[in-house]
Amino acid sequence: MLKKLSLILLIAVLLISAVACGGQTEDEATTGGENQENTAGENQDVEETKLEGAVIVDGSGTVYPLMAHIAEEYMTNVQPDVSVQVGRAGSSAGFKKFIPGELDFADASRKIKDSELAQLEEKGLKLGEDVLEFKLALDGLTMVINKDNDWAQEMTKEEIINMYLSGHYKADDKVLWSDIRPEWPAEEIKFYGPNENHGTYEFFWEKILDEQEMVKTANLQQEYSTLVDLVSKDKNAIAFFGFGYYVNNQDKLTAVKVDFGNGPIEPTLETIGEDLPYSGFTRPVFTYLNAQYAKEKPQVLDFAKYVVSPEGAQRLAGDNGFAPLPAAQYEGYLKQLEAIK
Repeated sequence: MLKKLSLILLIAVLLISAVACGGQTEDEATTGGENQENTAGENQDVEETKLEGAVIVDGSGTVYPLMAHIAEEYMTNVQPDVSVQVGRAGSSAGFKKFIPGELDFADASRKIKDSELAQLEEKGLKLGEDVLEFKLALDGLTMVINKDNDWAQEMTKEEIINMYLSGHYKADDKVLWSDIRPEWPAEEIKFYGPNENHGTYEFFWEKILDEQEMVKTANLQQEYSTLVDLVSKDKNAIAFFGFGYYVNNQDKLTAVKVDFGNGPIEPTLETIGEDLPYSGFTRPVFTYLNAQYAKEKPQVLDFAKYVVSPEGAQRLAGDNGFAPLPAAQYEGYLKQLEAIK
């Protein structure tokens, strides 16, 4: 009797264990299935966000270092299969490519002109709808001199304007440093600057010289690296370009401190701004997006969002010699892009 009871109890225990194991296995199988489905779903989402193709950018040589840095970060950290090609033909040259549809983005160190807007409209493109304008950052126009120039390290805004104005000092525009201040050397000033392809030239001529003729002796160049080289080798040279190019060549050049009326101000990220001490030579820099291409090409829209994201111009501006805009301004641009379907 006792043996029968023991046998019954043993069978009962084995049955309970089998049921328990079977239930656990079923639960594990169910959970495992859900995990596999979730993982598959997540992998599918990742695959769906992978983009490829090209993004074509050209235009401002001043904006080039910033946009190239943004593109490098994007391709390295976000979309390695997207090729972002950034050129530096100059603002005006960039618009000449952008208007007929050769570019996705046109970088510019000045606002688009009315004549360029008219050409866009002839192509059926309207600013604010088909073409979007984004301010990227703020730049400080910087006057640079040779490291051995120890007399013109501080100048007034008026002195800079007058020395670059044709006919102001000499009919042949062969201006001497002593024409600016009698105590300065009686040696001819060698004037340099970017050529007419660049928005920096247009900003200087339109906003600083008030569209008056520049000295005929000015040597205007396409490449900023050429300007750096020319000034670094000539004690009597002076040139103008964006602050970023000076920052990257401080070992070769000296930045002129400019007196706008309240004492000489050195261009720095702390002084460059529309409401800051260097405001007299501060200007915004831009990029223009073909919104039609952004609708058609996912990689173009995705890169545009990255440009105005906290990881784009806002974070990288300072590294390239620009003062970033307020975060709210970039956020507004991002909302514009998120509305594109």
